[in-house]
Amino acid sequence: MKTSSRVFVRRPRGVYIATGVGAVVVVLIAVGLFLPLTGFLAATTASTAGLVPFPVLSVTGVTLLGIVLVAGALLLALTRRRPAAAGVWSVLAVLIALAVTVFPLVAVAVGSADRTADIGPIIGDLWGRLSGLLPS
Repeated sequence: MKTSSRVFVRRPRGVYIATGVGAVVVVLIAVGLFLPLTGFLAATTASTAGLVPFPVLSVTGVTLLGIVLVAGALLLALTRRRPAAAGVWSVLAVLIALAVTVFPLVAVAVGSADRTADIGPIIGDLWGRLSGLLPS
């Protein structure tokens, strides 16, 4: 009678090192870059009474998608049998984390540029009223 036994595949130490380094770098990006940047942008929006828009839903969606993709890339790095392949997946996880970190800054810049285009005619109208060129 044959007994069932699990077969554990021994992975080289380099696979664990590559995955661990990738995970540590991703956590450092999240704690050292993403959270302070997002907090700064949200505080800027709050202090300017909404003149600088902060797209909460899109930032939240991109963050959640990024978490899933980073976790998947690190899991794939952990399950590789060769250290080079694990290193590639770890680098991909770091690149995804950096892209997620940059997204709020780009979203706020694009939203602010849209607001700037809307503010131009308002400032022109106010200037005309104050200088007496336009009737009120």
